[in-house]
Amino acid sequence: MRHAPDSLRHAHALAHSQTRTRERRQRLAIEAARLMSESGIRDFHLAKRKAAHRLGIHDDASLPRNAEVEQALRDYQRLFLGASHARGLEQRREAAARALAFFAAFEPRLVGSVLDGTADAHSAVCLQLYADDAEQVARFFAEHAIPAQTSSRHIRLDRERSVEAPVWLFSAENLPFDLTVLPLAALRQPPLDKVADRPMQRASLAALEELLAASGS
Repeated sequence: MRHAPDSLRHAHALAHSQTRTRERRQRLAIEAARLMSESGIRDFHLAKRKAAHRLGIHDDASLPRNAEVEQALRDYQRLFLGASHARGLEQRREAAARALAFFAAFEPRLVGSVLDGTADAHSAVCLQLYADDAEQVARFFAEHAIPAQTSSRHIRLDRERSVEAPVWLFSAENLPFDLTVLPLAALRQPPLDKVADRPMQRASLAALEELLAASGS
């Protein structure tokens, strides 16, 4: 029994440490969400590091998961942006619907913050196009005289495979658009979401129209 007090003190210290870690994680998630919303940061890791620097928290164990920051971002937008956030999101979703129809030949899907509802004034409308020959997309842009910048992006198709995918960046309707071109085979199975490390949420034109109809009801 003489060891019981030591065991109790250890259990109390552990519980106190765990509580402090949870509180720091929550504070970091909220600050990272604020930075993402106000500064247009789209990189979760960068937002967490900046939040940790601002709050003077340098314990890696206290860094929140991406999903925690995403939930804090939703809460921030609901509490502080309200109706203006809803209007901006609807505007981007309507523009996305028109873009999905325009790029119909490439089996397009809406992805990212415009789909999941966390888009803000800085967010691009992100689409995935599917074609085994990326030059088809290049020719499509040329035929329609769409000025765009090209780049590439590392995409994880699944836990074993990844690809450097062509990216097209352009503006339309006073909104930024970000188009990633993936192989047709990727249409069967969504690539991995870098936030949650699980298959990415995607929406076809029909699914997006249902979402718009539901949000407008």
